[in-house]
Amino acid sequence: MNGMGPRAFSCLAAFAVALSGCGEEEAEPADEAPAATDIAETPPQAEAGAAPPPGEEVEGATPMAKRVATIGLLNKRNNVSREFELSPGESAEEGPVILRLEACERTAPYEFPQETGAFVQVDVRGRGASEHSRVFSGWLFKESPSLNVVEHPIYDVWVKDCAISFPGDE
Repeated sequence: MNGMGPRAFSCLAAFAVALSGCGEEEAEPADEAPAATDIAETPPQAEAGAAPPPGEEVEGATPMAKRVATIGLLNKRNNVSREFELSPGESAEEGPVILRLEACERTAPYEFPQETGAFVQVDVRGRGASEHSRVFSGWLFKESPSLNVVEHPIYDVWVKDCAISFPGDE
């Protein structure tokens, strides 16, 4: 028992049992989840003018389907760079590369730090291959150089912009 005698161990166990009941009138069994009535059913109302919770679209902001992301593609073999404007769900094919945009976001003007991001999937067909294989699937952020570029041996892909408007934009 790690150097503890039986008496020390029983004292420690009694202390733990006594401590676990401190300040509680009736403890719930540890293996039961709290009742559904204990969990708030609706989130507290946000203050007027406060930013919406993450993942919720702002009323009056551009819906996801109407946003447009500008994605850059560089072929390092021939040093040719192209830009693609894609809406979520669209894809573009350039030679053996397929770019697919799933979503694009930009922080509202009242949020800081300002960030622009896009969820991009990149598929590349290797030499002699008949099928494309996924080389990247994830978020790219314009303002974070370490999170901005897909670095493939032949192709680089990066997000340049996400066109979205918010209420009050001119």
